[in-house]
Amino acid sequence: MHLQWDWLCLSVLIISSVTAEIENEETLDADVKVEDFDKQSEEADVDREKSSLEVVYQTPKPTGEVYFTETFDGVLAGWVLSKTKKEDTDDDIAKYDGRWEVEELKENTVPGDRGLVLKSVAKHHAISAMLTKAFTFNNKPLIVQYEVNFQEGIDCGGAYIKLLSSSDDLNLEYFFDKTPYTIMFGPDKCGEDYKLHFIFRHKNPQTGEYDEKHAKRPDVDLKKFYLDKKTHLYTLVLKPDDTFEMLIDQSVVSKGSLLEDMVPPVNPPKEIEDPSDKKPDDWDERPKIPDPNAVKPDDWDEDEPSKIADPDAVKPEGWLDDEPQYVPDPNAKKPKDWDEEMDGEWEAPQIPNPKCETAPGCGHWVRPMKNNPNYKGKWKAPMIDNPNYQGIWSPRKIPNPDYFEDLHPFKMTTVSAIGLELWSMTSDIYFDNFIVCSEKEVADRWAADGWGLKKLVASANEPGMFSQLVTAAEDHPWLWVLYILTLALPVGLGVLFCWPAKKTDEDIDLKKMDVSKSITKGELKQEREELEDDEIELEEKENEDTVECEDEGEGAEDIDDEENEVADGSQEEGDKSNKSGSEDEMKEADESTGSGDGPLKSVRKRRVRKD
Repeated sequence: MHLQWDWLCLSVLIISSVTAEIENEETLDADVKVEDFDKQSEEADVDREKSSLEVVYQTPKPTGEVYFTETFDGVLAGWVLSKTKKEDTDDDIAKYDGRWEVEELKENTVPGDRGLVLKSVAKHHAISAMLTKAFTFNNKPLIVQYEVNFQEGIDCGGAYIKLLSSSDDLNLEYFFDKTPYTIMFGPDKCGEDYKLHFIFRHKNPQTGEYDEKHAKRPDVDLKKFYLDKKTHLYTLVLKPDDTFEMLIDQSVVSKGSLLEDMVPPVNPPKEIEDPSDKKPDDWDERPKIPDPNAVKPDDWDEDEPSKIADPDAVKPEGWLDDEPQYVPDPNAKKPKDWDEEMDGEWEAPQIPNPKCETAPGCGHWVRPMKNNPNYKGKWKAPMIDNPNYQGIWSPRKIPNPDYFEDLHPFKMTTVSAIGLELWSMTSDIYFDNFIVCSEKEVADRWAADGWGLKKLVASANEPGMFSQLVTAAEDHPWLWVLYILTLALPVGLGVLFCWPAKKTDEDIDLKKMDVSKSITKGELKQEREELEDDEIELEEKENEDTVECEDEGEGAEDIDDEENEVADGSQEEGDKSNKSGSEDEMKEADESTGSGDGPLKSVRKRRVRKD
């Protein structure tokens, strides 16, 4: 029975763990929609046992139409450092003098794969490059993708990119924070605020002015992407149907509509509140008013205090009326530098009266206060519904003079350059493998050749199973319960099967029966031998012709007496060994007779026949 319960508990534990895992997967599926990897990326993930030293890196090459690519594996050509200053900033930090370097990753290095690294702390950085060809927002999607690795974590800083708007006066040497851009996309963090920006500048068709439209915050927890010191792939997809998707590591973390999921909305409201409208002086917004017909009752006394002295209170016995609560400290001494002319007469500091510590109290006794049962307070008329209530006033609505309707905000300003304009309090931010294209397949293949290899090497260098279990439990604390149960189950089973069982009353009775059975068999053997001797003598007497019937009867009586004596002797021995009674002994004797004690059975039959 115990074994069945153990198997049942084990089955419940396994089912619970599987259910928890399924729920976890469902949660992840709800938060993050996993995209299909390219075939080359899948093949790279399968071969996880290869060491990073066995990876052969080749610079990714685009497989379709692209507008810009950069791997930083060769000469840093086409990139321009800004030479201007940031406006509205102190001259000491206004210059874009942050340092950039092209180097390999510090951890999980792929030999031959290099990236652009932000090196300076607390400095402004600005670097940009022209696109191979400008991207015009017509009928093709826009896909922007690049890699980021916060090699030292991130305290406060960004790693976003800007797609600069096309213009005749665009000069990359003067690229700064006010340079017009069309799209800003990428991670940003300061304090505990983890962001993934997607901002586009929308042109008002009436005024020609640009307003920034921000995508709503993703529902996914972004913290791990900023702190795990791994290379992550950031992708923005804009479609001609005015929808967008943001992906991290080829998994969708946010998606929506340019018309409905931007803040503030692209299109202003059709009506607005009239700024010249004012609330009338006689507008009554009170839903309740005092009853004008109510009259204060005659017995209502507003002068009654809320508290009165308790007339039933009695001064505690032993109260010291003549003792003050505080007395001068007898151990205090006047300071040597005390000047009575300047400081006045010196007085010892006050301390609690030691006599009051053992008494109910000291000083003048005052009756305690209690609530006044006659207190009613100031009379107020009860509230009734206001017959003149008009509701909460609000200004009237008028047509919005600035209203416009842009049904296709995807048609943004043409993009002709890409730039990084950043401030960071953490160094060694790694950027790599930029691509701007219109086909998702091209971006996925580009990711497989670059980011896919980095992911493979990072997976091969993952810590052992124990470290992974601890890390997983930090993200999902409920796993600690599963770990404890998994370790406790074998220990419990071992104790259950190996620990000596406690003897029960049933076991003790069975042991007593065994002892009684062994003693009874010994006595029965002796009885059997004596009866066989008597049987031989009886047969000899029967064969003699001269023996008379009386002698035979006397011989039979002698046999019966001897058998009774033997039976009485065995019964006395059985009583000594087992106090349960002769019925149990006879039962055991019958069982032993049925299992092979043939002579005893024959003796009993003879005895009955002769009687």
